[in-house]
Amino acid sequence: MLHDRVLVRTDTTEGERRSSGGIVIPATAQVGKRLSWAEVVAVGQNVRTVEPGDRVLYDPEDRGEVEVRGIAYVLLRERDLHAVAAERLEGSADSTGLYL
Repeated sequence: MLHDRVLVRTDTTEGERRSSGGIVIPATAQVGKRLSWAEVVAVGQNVRTVEPGDRVLYDPEDRGEVEVRGIAYVLLRERDLHAVAAERLEGSADSTGLYL
């Protein structure tokens, strides 16, 4: 990885989803603009806020997809990340581990 690039693997697959109430939402249903979570796989040498293994929140419309050895990844710039969730960020008992 070069410069400020972050390579992530998305958490969700395309298709039907289930709401918290148990309602099945078909893949064809339109949803408003929604951010997605992904796991960081690799980072460039100039990335300062995330490490491999962290979960990040990003906008799926601002992404570049790449396939490496048959696995689909998303390539982002560090500045395109909206939040980082990592256990290493939990410093006290009242911490959520979420860095915004």
